[in-house]
Amino acid sequence: MRGDKLVIEPHHSARAAEICDLLAPRIQPGFTLAIAGESGSGKSELASEIARLLGERGIPVGILQQDDYFVFPPKTNHEMRRRNIEQVGTYEVKLDFMDCNLRSFKRSESPIYKPLVIYDEDRLTTEEMAVEGFVALIAEGTYTSLLHFVDFRVFIDRDYRQTLEARKRRARDKFEPFIKEVLEREHRIISQHKARADVVIPADYGRIVLQRKVA
Repeated sequence: MRGDKLVIEPHHSARAAEICDLLAPRIQPGFTLAIAGESGSGKSELASEIARLLGERGIPVGILQQDDYFVFPPKTNHEMRRRNIEQVGTYEVKLDFMDCNLRSFKRSESPIYKPLVIYDEDRLTTEEMAVEGFVALIAEGTYTSLLHFVDFRVFIDRDYRQTLEARKRRARDKFEPFIKEVLEREHRIISQHKARADVVIPADYGRIVLQRKVA
């Protein structure tokens, strides 16, 4: 998403390094990785650091951001939520489109055609993304644990109360009672996805926890 800003801190880099150590020997062309968690948990920062560190090892990586796949652009989506809080959930996002892009990557199809959000303009457009140079592709976003064409899933176990300071630094949210309702609703949905993860990053960003054996 154009207009998003990242605040990368040492704990993002440390956990990214652990994940790279775990995955680098196992990555083959067409490998896909999902990074999920609540708003402000550090998904974008972690994805960026994993891509950077794997790139330094000669494994070029691309990133898909779930924020580009929303049905409505961000400011419009916020107003739609105001009209009906029941709208908050997975149906706000074109997860099937994201899955389709991941499947195309796995089939060595390039370029892929994907949505793109211009945040400052509250506008949706599309773009061609050349992926033939990537060995792996990361899908990051709140609901990416639910994607089908993913080889490995990471879940950041921070809830909306623990991510408050990170969201303030990102300066995308308006801090009002309604936002708390949205975050509580997202929390009820996203917290159920932790069980799908191969690796969990604890709330304090301590060392990664393996939930299942890595093949």
